[in-house]
Amino acid sequence: MPLITEIDYGTPASPSEKMVTLTIDGIETQVPEGTSIMRAAMEAGTKIPKLCATDMLESFGSCRLCLVEIEGRNGTPASCTTPVMPGMVVHTQTNRLKALRKGVMELYISDHPLDCLTCAANGNCELQTEAGNVGLRDVRYGYEGHNHLADKKDESNPYFSYDPSKCIVCNRCVRACEEVQGTFALTIDGRGFGSRVSAGQAEPFLESECVSCGACVQACPTATLIEKSVIEIGQAEHSAVTTCAYCGVGCSFKAEMRGEELVRMVPYKDGKANHGHSCVKGRFAWGYATHRDRILKPMIRAKVSDPWREVSWDEAFAYAASEFKRIQTKYGKTSVGAITSSRCTNEETYLIQKLVRAGFGNNNVDTCARVCHSPTGYGLGTAFGTSAGTQDFDSVDESDVIMVIGANPTDGHPVFASAMKRRLREGAKLIVLDPRRIDLVRTPHVEADYHLPLQPGTNVAVLTALAHVIVTEGLVDETFVRERCDWSEFQDWAGFVSEPRHSPEAVEKVSGVPADLIRKAARLYASGGNAAIYYGLGVTEHSQGSTTVLAIANLALATGNLGRNGVGVNPLRGQNNVQGACDMGSFPHELAGYRHISDDNARAIYEKLWGVTLDKEPGLRIPNMLDAAVEGTFKGIYIEGEDILQSDPDTHHVSAGLAAMECVIVQDLFLNETANYAHVFLPGSTFLEKDGTFTNAERRIGRVRKVMSPKNGYADWEITVKLAEAMGVPMRYSHPSEIMDEIAATTPSFAGVSYARLETESIQWPCNESAPHGTPIMHIGGFKRGKGKFVLTEYVATDERTGPRYPLLLTTGRILSHYNVGAQTRRTANVAWHDEDRLEIHPHDAEQRGVNEGDWVKVASRAGETTLRALVTDRVAPGVVYTTFHHPTTQANVVTTDFSDWATNCPEFKVTAVQISRSNGPTDWQERYREQAEQSRRIAEVTEAAE
Repeated sequence: MPLITEIDYGTPASPSEKMVTLTIDGIETQVPEGTSIMRAAMEAGTKIPKLCATDMLESFGSCRLCLVEIEGRNGTPASCTTPVMPGMVVHTQTNRLKALRKGVMELYISDHPLDCLTCAANGNCELQTEAGNVGLRDVRYGYEGHNHLADKKDESNPYFSYDPSKCIVCNRCVRACEEVQGTFALTIDGRGFGSRVSAGQAEPFLESECVSCGACVQACPTATLIEKSVIEIGQAEHSAVTTCAYCGVGCSFKAEMRGEELVRMVPYKDGKANHGHSCVKGRFAWGYATHRDRILKPMIRAKVSDPWREVSWDEAFAYAASEFKRIQTKYGKTSVGAITSSRCTNEETYLIQKLVRAGFGNNNVDTCARVCHSPTGYGLGTAFGTSAGTQDFDSVDESDVIMVIGANPTDGHPVFASAMKRRLREGAKLIVLDPRRIDLVRTPHVEADYHLPLQPGTNVAVLTALAHVIVTEGLVDETFVRERCDWSEFQDWAGFVSEPRHSPEAVEKVSGVPADLIRKAARLYASGGNAAIYYGLGVTEHSQGSTTVLAIANLALATGNLGRNGVGVNPLRGQNNVQGACDMGSFPHELAGYRHISDDNARAIYEKLWGVTLDKEPGLRIPNMLDAAVEGTFKGIYIEGEDILQSDPDTHHVSAGLAAMECVIVQDLFLNETANYAHVFLPGSTFLEKDGTFTNAERRIGRVRKVMSPKNGYADWEITVKLAEAMGVPMRYSHPSEIMDEIAATTPSFAGVSYARLETESIQWPCNESAPHGTPIMHIGGFKRGKGKFVLTEYVATDERTGPRYPLLLTTGRILSHYNVGAQTRRTANVAWHDEDRLEIHPHDAEQRGVNEGDWVKVASRAGETTLRALVTDRVAPGVVYTTFHHPTTQANVVTTDFSDWATNCPEFKVTAVQISRSNGPTDWQERYREQAEQSRRIAEVTEAAE
């Protein structure tokens, strides 16, 4: 596999459909109107020298190297900023141009270090390449005059170095930060000879607004900005395109390698989800793959109080299988189950649910989507007939109004957030519904038109109030509703939302959102043009999560904002394969493709293929498994890639359930928190060490490609196969492509998917005879269920309420630099930005309690208590506090309760009544937990560290 090189055309492609004919160096060529001469020449096979130009950015015209001559026109215009014209005759190489280019290059080199042989960019430096291309062989000016060669490096960022002595002030990094990322963290400081790139206000990169997305590093044509891994290892010699294993955006990357060592991850320009952009996690935070904490050998123990004992793979499989067989013999076939993970591939998830159904003989399989987006599946499935988002990410480019509900895209889905911010800078309007002032409310060159800071737990009330305005003010798209929806259901719904109790004035008393704000936001959404809704866990992780999703669907149906570009209902999935985990049949009531387990025809497909009879009754959900364990009827669980002790609510209940089981099998990279209660540990593999697919939030199926051998010996799918075989369940696959073939053969929405097609196509399901090339936009012309369904969304206040003892509401979320429970990102240099969970508290609430910035505070709820340090900020409203859950030392979920969504049991993470008080440090429970964890992680013999 050679090093993948991508052609840089110098300027972006023109979207025009009108063609223009011109002549370049005697060759007639035809390109779209608006194309630059530089790009037209490159498409014709002629490369014009350049330094400030790249097709990821708009043309700039500063380097003066891409000069051309045009017949009938004076001067030597820059080819990057000059558009083609009909009949234009261009010359790219003349004696005049050669002299000009060589002179320009001389000036650059006269103020540039001559350390090419030892420079980290040697062999991959555009300045070096173009100096050769223009024929520069010496510099007449010498190197004795004023220069920047002694400028000091900035090594503050843990991932890249900034060497101003090598800067040619091409502005590419500044423009990338503005145009691609949208952070505006960089500028050119000074004028003339004193001009230099500056982060923030002449701050070190680490202390500036820079979010370390890597766009500036990727744009830099020299070694001014360069990855520290390249400095240390050297230039890569081969690469493969793979899919990021972090959030649900599903960015494509080139994994650039030397041998089996990863040099760097470079965002792939042809990636349909990210178009060559990235965030700090995907771009840089892959060091966990070789972290010393990684476990590489299987381990077993009889009791969780015993130290771990390293064993061979065969012994581990035999022990695990014998324990599950013993448990089922003693307690019955429903006494064991499994949990899949959204971190795993589609193929691995499919195998686990197959193992449970065909091997365990029950449907006790669930996935971590239970605690995040299970209400999305229920709500969108009910309203539209399909449990997935309606649009592709590029759809936002045509949105006129964007409504963000309970999501923080700049932290949770930063690459998509950059695309969204670009559209907002172009003039789209923004509505934000969130208790907290997220960055999108006000960020450089972007400001929300309306921010509705609703009280946590009142989503349904506010959304129904928006609907009230739309219906009572005659803003419904009646044509769409009559053609595409059940009219009688709409009339019932319209009557319901029109009731005075759903008016903005009535809802203001419950939600705290001024009625005028609700009315203005509703009018903008309904009449502002193409309107798109993007939502996150602030919608789903509530006792009325499913109701809120239905309320969102109602708004889109009533206004006709479905079935075309720029509109839709779009859940922002938190993990890399939440969508895929749901698609693959990970829920206890559904087979792959969202077919209910009671469906005789669906079961018959698998019974014939697998040679077994499947149970038609739904199995246990995760909370039910834990309840049954405490009751003594559920005794064994296989958990792949999920850390329920840190990620699930009510830590005390989770630990009690795990402690009551007789065999807990954990398959993961590290001894995570759940492994404290495990009896078998099967070391997992990273996304770099296996083949497979992830399905992102836009239903796009991305290939994961193996670029190094599994350090643990097996890919995760192979581990599941071998465990199944040890239990007497034959699984005969030699490659994940064969698993995908089985998925395609049995799942209608994946019928047209294969690895062969994924090599050349980017596919979004459904992909079948009706949609042979996939489906970027759903519900064009109709819904899978027939008519769109309006559902009455009665607001029911959560049982979790504040009072004198617990007067504040705690809500939780994530931060840019970390991912989920932090097991991966905490083992990278990302801890430089966030090395602990902090509690955000409003200055008023802090003052009342005598809390200052950085103080240790105790967070107590009805479920438990923990301590962490305070961050005093007005990002949260009075009465609301906020924290993240990335660090196990905090164990934030020890305070969350067991309240959950009425339809799906998705936990109510976003509403917990708490009290805050000053503290001297960790609670007694935290100290006991730490000691228990240390005791549980003892290993009888030192485990081989990852190399």
